[in-house]
Amino acid sequence: MSSIDAAEFNKIWKGPVIRIGIITVIVPTFMCFLPSLYLYMVHGVFPSFEVAMKAWGMVAATFGAFYVVEPISYYPILGLTGTYISFLSGNISNLRVPCAAVAQDVVGTEPGTPESEIVATLGLAGSVVTNLFFVSLAAVAGAIILEALPTALQNAFKSYTVPAIFGAMLGQFGVKMPILVPVCLIIPLFLLYVAPRIGLAALSAPWIVIVASIFGTILISRAFFKMKLVG
Repeated sequence: MSSIDAAEFNKIWKGPVIRIGIITVIVPTFMCFLPSLYLYMVHGVFPSFEVAMKAWGMVAATFGAFYVVEPISYYPILGLTGTYISFLSGNISNLRVPCAAVAQDVVGTEPGTPESEIVATLGLAGSVVTNLFFVSLAAVAGAIILEALPTALQNAFKSYTVPAIFGAMLGQFGVKMPILVPVCLIIPLFLLYVAPRIGLAALSAPWIVIVASIFGTILISRAFFKMKLVG
């Protein structure tokens, strides 16, 4: 896009997106505290500051890396609008990112361009509506259906659904840049299985594996790009 086109796109698309996105993120954030306020104001139940911070610390220790990693690593696919939609609706890695990526792939847009952001937004909007319908359906009938299945199938759904989704995503992007597939696998495998055996067990902490795998892959990808090994 030319500089004029980019300015026009920012005015027509990104400006309203930011204004609406800020509201749709901040308002639900405050609404998340309503149940706690209800318990406190109606029943007088509220955790002490120490207990609340301890609970937050446990969550941050497990998921804190995602606070930084997810917005950065998903932005090239989701775009600005998709980021607001995805962090509001949830299921980012296992639903929103694949839907946005498939939509871009089908249409044939280049990731990171304004066209790809618009396509990703349309794909994400469809995924939210579809997800809302099927989640509502699953909430009513899903448990009944799952319980009717053999135990082996129940365990398979619980254990392998998320790995299958990530495996499909790896295959989808690996076909385009196969040289990066070993990089994506070697870094986490080294930290999880090799590092503890050579006295570096601290490197196998989940948050370190996540950060190192994502940012390590990004840095190596950039080096490959400069070497013209990927394009």
